[in-house]
Amino acid sequence: MTERTASKAQAITSEVRRRIVDREWRQGDRIPDEAELAVEFGVARATVNKALQLLAEEGLLDRKRRAGTHVKVNPARKATLTIPIVREQIEQAGMEYSHRVVAQRRSPLPAEVAARMSLPEGCALIHLRSVHYGDDKPFQAEDRWINPAAAPGAEAVDFQRITANEWLVRNFPWLRADMAFSAENASARDARLLETRQGAALLILQRTTFNDLGAITSVRVAFHPGYAMIATP
Repeated sequence: MTERTASKAQAITSEVRRRIVDREWRQGDRIPDEAELAVEFGVARATVNKALQLLAEEGLLDRKRRAGTHVKVNPARKATLTIPIVREQIEQAGMEYSHRVVAQRRSPLPAEVAARMSLPEGCALIHLRSVHYGDDKPFQAEDRWINPAAAPGAEAVDFQRITANEWLVRNFPWLRADMAFSAENASARDARLLETRQGAALLILQRTTFNDLGAITSVRVAFHPGYAMIATP
């Protein structure tokens, strides 16, 4: 497969995945056949076949030779984690939401973040620090790296108007996420952003998400002291 064909297959994969995630095509639905999709996307049937096969391998599609291709019922559990939109979390808790971008620049990727994102150390990505507020009180602070190669258009977004969290969740479904929680003492920067004392105990989330173009974003989230996380099955 040529580079151009592979790129077209990735674009079709992303669009079909979006239709499934957004429930335009629901579990059990038969999707259009390869010939129809080839006409819709203006590509060869072989390119559509490759795209659908990738989604079948992800566990999102069930392909049978004579029965056609259907959205899988009860798809693989690996696809069920939902990354929350922080604005909605805060508003659903009955608080007024606001956010502040503390710093935004294109910066060389440090070694430990490069390792998490499977990218070369020193390559230039978007580096964003921001704080989410509920009723004008800090809720969480983010230290985020965004890879424009896997999130096209990121460099043109005004993250003062829409948060990186919400823009990425709405526009770039992920295939894989690496996530870890830890307890840390607040650094001087954490304390300043969260308006707490240095050394206070914080819950920290490190999360890196990937799509078929590579690492989308890697973020360190520091939650305000007293934050409680409730998990439901």
